[in-house]
Amino acid sequence: MTLDKSVLAFAGLMVLVSVALTLFVHPAFVWLTVFVGANMLQAAFTGFCPAAMILKMIGVKPGTAF
Repeated sequence: MTLDKSVLAFAGLMVLVSVALTLFVHPAFVWLTVFVGANMLQAAFTGFCPAAMILKMIGVKPGTAF
């Protein structure tokens, strides 16, 4: 799996986990969903993605976007 697909999979997983936490644990976990969405939006415009940097450090092979 390339870095691009790994970042998308991680972001999707984080959104689903944060929605589940919001529903079953505490409504304040909605802010985790907001954070993930905002990070995805800024990465689309700037190309800077902290998750991509971390995944690259652990050895995920590069893709075309990151």
